[in-house]
Amino acid sequence: MKRVIGLGGVLFTSPNPEALRKWYQQYLGIDSETWGAQFSVVSLLENNPNAYQVWSPFNQQTQYFNTAQQSFMLNLVVYDAKALYRQLQSEGITLIGELQESEFGIFFWCLDVDGNKVELWQPPKEAAQ
Repeated sequence: MKRVIGLGGVLFTSPNPEALRKWYQQYLGIDSETWGAQFSVVSLLENNPNAYQVWSPFNQQTQYFNTAQQSFMLNLVVYDAKALYRQLQSEGITLIGELQESEFGIFFWCLDVDGNKVELWQPPKEAAQ
């Protein structure tokens, strides 16, 4: 019997959901309704056939997120990480560290309007080994 076959979504709370929705729309281009947004897996794979989803529990003391109080971190797939990094930088968005490139793709991090660290990821054009 098959059980879990993929990531269905990310659900979380915010002190101001409307402001958070507006921030993600303005700076990351996520158009959403009051209930949230949905992403087409077909569209993701058309833009990068090597994209994949990750499920990864971390120790509560990790510093990878932002603070010990942050219990989740969104990892959002982007089309062109380098261009988006420059764009967000010019818009005054708080960026954490520099772009990092590896065999797993290009990564960078920013803070959303609630102060949550968000990971932005451009998958590699070639499948990671």
